[in-house]
Amino acid sequence: MLNTQGNVIAAQDTFTDKSERDLISAVQQGDRKAYQALYQYYIGQVYGLCLRLTSDKTLAEDAAQEVFIQLWRKIGNYKGESKFSTWLHTVTSNITISYLRKQRGWLQRMFNIEESEAMHHSAEEQMDLSDLEGYVARLPERARIVFVLHAIEGYRHEDIAQMMNMAVGSSKAQFHRAKQLLKEWMGYAE
Repeated sequence: MLNTQGNVIAAQDTFTDKSERDLISAVQQGDRKAYQALYQYYIGQVYGLCLRLTSDKTLAEDAAQEVFIQLWRKIGNYKGESKFSTWLHTVTSNITISYLRKQRGWLQRMFNIEESEAMHHSAEEQMDLSDLEGYVARLPERARIVFVLHAIEGYRHEDIAQMMNMAVGSSKAQFHRAKQLLKEWMGYAE
């Protein structure tokens, strides 16, 4: 964080809007100390989201590292139209999902697809996961929301049920419905 003289000081528990803007502006101008302060402040949140998305500590560590590498390169894209934490959450989600796509077997782990079944698909089909976002967008609204919250954001069905004012069983059923539709559309139907 920057003080009034423009020197980096230790990150506090929370940023004020002005201090956060000053810090981000300094990072956008290439200030490595400001970047380090930003890193120290947000690494816990970024790693937590990466862990929820990957469900694997090693993958989460690698993904969080990739997020901060890309953050250094892309922070100029942040225009201040939303809270920085909101923008960083989106960037972290997108980078982590892209990172997962690059990992062999992610689709198989996500949908519990047997390796023998996956081997029947060509390598091109297996690696072409760019359509996954399009398939998710095609899901019926409630199934899509539950799938994203549970599979991508890492929420428990109990939390989703409370957020969406539905029974826990309904959340689980919507998630199962979403998985079945995605498997069918992606050619992994049983």
